[in-house]
This record gives sequence, C-alpha cells and structure tokens, in this order.
Amino acid sequence: MLPGVRPGALSGIRNLPARDSDRAQSTHPSPRASHWDGNSASELPAAFAPLDLPPPEEYFQRKVALISGITGQDGSYLTEFLLEKGYTVHGIIRRSSSFNTGRLHHLYEDQHERPNKFHLHYGDLTDSTALVFLMARILPTEVYNLGAQSHVKVSFSLAEYTADVDAIGTLRLLDAIRTCGLTKHCRFYQASTSELYGLVQEVPQSETTPFYPRSPYGVAKLYAYWITINYREAYGMYAVNGILFNHESPRRGRTFVTRKITRAVAEIYENKQACLWLGNLDAQRDWGHARDYIEGMWLLLQGEQPTDFVLATGETHPVREFVEKAFGVVGIKLTWSGSGVDEEARDVKTGKVVVKVDPQYFRPAEVDLLLGNPAKAERMLGWKRQVKFDELVKEMVEADLTAVRNFVEDQN
Repeated sequence: MLPGVRPGALSGIRNLPARDSDRAQSTHPSPRASHWDGNSASELPAAFAPLDLPPPEEYFQRKVALISGITGQDGSYLTEFLLEKGYTVHGIIRRSSSFNTGRLHHLYEDQHERPNKFHLHYGDLTDSTALVFLMARILPTEVYNLGAQSHVKVSFSLAEYTADVDAIGTLRLLDAIRTCGLTKHCRFYQASTSELYGLVQEVPQSETTPFYPRSPYGVAKLYAYWITINYREAYGMYAVNGILFNHESPRRGRTFVTRKITRAVAEIYENKQACLWLGNLDAQRDWGHARDYIEGMWLLLQGEQPTDFVLATGETHPVREFVEKAFGVVGIKLTWSGSGVDEEARDVKTGKVVVKVDPQYFRPAEVDLLLGNPAKAERMLGWKRQVKFDELVKEMVEADLTAVRNFVEDQN
C-alpha cells in the first residue's frame, strides 16, 4: 500500500506483484547517482509501490475531496456543500501560532452528526513532500485548489511568496496527483480569477478574452491557469479552471474592500469608529455571493469532458456604490464632495465625514473594470447566481452589525 494509507481504506486497491526484472534488480546495489545517464528509468527505485487501481467508474463511487485553502471563505462554504452531498472532506491547513480555523468551528461542533467525514491535515502549498504524502494517504476523487496568497495589493509587497504559493503551489499539487498515479482517478479544480483580465481587452470578459494581469497575484494565477491546461492536455487529466469573478460574504476577510466597508459601517453606526478610509472609489467589480460560486466549482468537476468556465453575475458596480448601499442598510445617506485623494463623504443627517481616501490603498497598477460573461456556464452547467447585489450588501452589513453588538472580534 502507499505510505500512510489505512488498511481497508480503499477496497480493490493493492500492490501489484513484483516483476521478475524487479526481483533481479533488487539483488544488486543501486547505482551511484554519478553513473546514472538520465535515460534509464529502471535504474532508479520507484517512489511508490505500484497500485492496482479499480476502473475510474468504480473508484469515483468513493466521494472523497481534498481542499487546499479550506480555512478561507470559499473553503468553508465548499466544505459545508460537500458534506451535505455525502462527501468525506479532507482539508490542508498551515501551521499557525494563532487559531486559523474560525470559519470551520461550527463543523467541528457537528462532528457527532457526521463521524469520520471531516478531517484536517497540516500541509502547505510550498511543501511538495507533504502534498505527495497527503495525496497518497487520502487518495481523493476530487481536489479543489483554493489555497493562495489572495490579496492583490499585498502581492506587490510579497511578490516572490505569491508566485511560490499561487503559481508553483498549483504545479506541486498537479504533480502530486501524477506522482501518485491518480491522473485518471482524480479530478482537479483550479481556483482561477478575474484578475487575469487586468487591463481588460474587451467588455464583458469571457473564456476567450485575452489576459492582461496587472499584479504579481494576477501573473502568478496566470501561470497556474496555463499549467492546469498543460497537465490536462499532456497527461489526460480532468483538470479545469474556474475563472471566478469577485465573490463575497460575511466570511470574507476584513482586509478585502467589501468586508472592510461593511465592518466599518457597522462600527460607525455603533459609534465605535469615526471614519472609513479607502483607495480607488471608481474601481468597478462584478460582485456575487460566495455560496453561489461554490456550487459552480463543484459543477465544473461533474462534466463528461474537462473545460474551463467563467462564473460571474454579469453586472458591475463601482466601490462608491457599494459604500452607499452599505451605509443605506443602517439608514445613513451620504453626500460626496471633492475629487481624487480629496474626495470624501458626509452623513447627510449629522454632517460628519464618514468616508475619506487614503493614497496608500491605491495599487501600483490598477484594474479599473471587471465584468464577467457567464453565458457558457449558464448554458452548459445550468449555473446562475442567485443572490443579487443589494441582498449581498445587506447580508454582510447585518452580519457585521450583529458581530459588533455582541463584541465579536472575528479573526477573518
């Protein structure tokens, strides 16, 4: 069996009997590395014992998912979704001195209802050995690569780290699948991004729109996009990209602009914060609810043939509109004045300045407009967003109001 696989974990999978040539080779010492010519694969020991895997149709009767980035917004929603569908879910988490599983706590509390269905493992997208070990131990039928350094602005400060995790990390996961001999037995989802379009070449953006990323994050994700396609074409893997436009929720991290806005609105309303500081108010984004997009991820792995899809709402809204809608949820109407870095918004009722611009939040290279065309997903997957923009903003503000009133200092 593969290292770490529990006895009986996968019926029908066993070690193949050793070939005569293998037995013969085992009686001789391994050649020194300096003598290997790079062509004779038989001179090198196999990394893993060969497996006699059942046909893919039989193998896929096991519903076992492996998720990187499971502690994030999307990872937590996807875990809920897959558990409801009867999957066994395994998640990769990084070692941290502080708790980083806050979005998953409610699933721990429900363990008695889903015994042995939810497991967490230490690992990292920068550690090939750990990824191969986990792949061999878990033998997943579906892998969802959601893990990333996903903050666009931060990627300018951590460009090398972003490339290592977001670009090469994807390669490491794909190679782990191949190393374990699961190319025909495991389906791979790559969390791609609308940031690939960057300096947009057409409006709206679809699967055929040329890419022009404008950040280290976008460039790293572009490598991940193409290496996924490369492994699909080179090794016949079921590997797909979901080009997801912005998707938010109350579980969004507080350093992302939407959640930064809704939390600030709640704290301003409760007199715990004086002003909200933002960057580019004119940037336009296609915002949907993360719950809707999770279903789309799963649908991408259920098709007969692997192909890439855009998931989007088909609507775009400026940051300024998101701000106005968020304050509107708590009954605060804004009036704007000034322009550029001097622009600000006041509460019409009190006259207090509640929104100002801080140049430190500007990106070195801005993405001005993102608007997705989800026609292919609607036609081929039957996928369509359900939560509308106003409903999304309202849900996020109300969740933050509840948190502020109950003195909840979340770690998202």
